[in-house]
Amino acid sequence: MKPCIFCEIAAGRAAADHVLDAGAVIAFLDARPVFKGHVLVLPRAHVETLPDLPAAELEPLFASVQRVARAAEAALGADGTFVAVNNRVSQSVPHLHVHVVPRKKGDGLRGFFWPRQAYAPGEAAEIAKRLSSSLV
Repeated sequence: MKPCIFCEIAAGRAAADHVLDAGAVIAFLDARPVFKGHVLVLPRAHVETLPDLPAAELEPLFASVQRVARAAEAALGADGTFVAVNNRVSQSVPHLHVHVVPRKKGDGLRGFFWPRQAYAPGEAAEIAKRLSSSLV
């Protein structure tokens, strides 16, 4: 099995342009950015998806995401940021990572990249009920 490139970066065995090292959390520039300054924020320990992340590790991860989002605005003059997490689908590296993408008004990024769907009458309530009953 091929080693996880993000674990290799976290261990210092692979190169990356580091932005933050906060002990259990690291952040570095995405090698294929949507816009310049696109940062990946991730737990140093290998965790594949957000549902796999222990609850105690949520605050350090998302506190770091918040810090990076603020830094994107301050350092790069971004008007805001797009923050996203993929879980398995569209996850190019199977190691939990949060994308923080600097945004400027009129930058051409069009929100979500997939078509929107409408609920049939009563369908939204049923789906909300199914989701609520499955919360753990």
